[in-house]
Amino acid sequence: MGKLVETLSPQYGFEVVGVLDIDNNADGRGLLAAPAADVAVDFTDAAAVLQNLPLLVRRRINVVVGTTGLQDHEPGLRRLVDDAGVGAVVASNFSLGANLFQAIVEQAAARFARCSDYGAWVHEAHHAAKRDAPSGTAVALQAAMKAAGYARPVDMSSTRAGSIPGTHTVGFDGPSDTVTLTHTNRDRGAFARGALEAARWVVGRRGWFTMKDVIGLE
Repeated sequence: MGKLVETLSPQYGFEVVGVLDIDNNADGRGLLAAPAADVAVDFTDAAAVLQNLPLLVRRRINVVVGTTGLQDHEPGLRRLVDDAGVGAVVASNFSLGANLFQAIVEQAAARFARCSDYGAWVHEAHHAAKRDAPSGTAVALQAAMKAAGYARPVDMSSTRAGSIPGTHTVGFDGPSDTVTLTHTNRDRGAFARGALEAARWVVGRRGWFTMKDVIGLE
């Protein structure tokens, strides 16, 4: 993901001034010596974000974070961002299509909530090396369905195989028919492009945001 962001950055008007990874940013030392920047894009993991984000906001650098597993730490991270007066866009999935897909799923769930004969499920498929299962996006879809008023159980399942970039299917099944909604990423460029859209959007803003804010869904 980092390489894709670096490759696509010029298309979004950005110049990459530094690249940090596990080899040159142990214990955050690389961030302390990194050049000044308008925004940092972090596609690491939850443990690294907990190390990186405080150092970035202390330097008043806006952040775009595409890492799952931060829910328990979100209140504290929000306070750091607010106190520093910078902007942060945090999302489990930066694909513009996936975020619009979630908005469609919310509408469908609200309508099927009134039809007691219909059960619902979420299935996601990703490449074999993806660590978390279910994916953060699948969890977000399930939560969005419940928030939209679908109070019945929403079954969740996952597949990890090959090089699948990411496919999410939401289904509603009744006595005589089935309705499915599917979003499929053809490659990981969707995530990098969405992250760069978020990076361009967050410069000059203050506070904690999601991709709904970037797209204009909230």
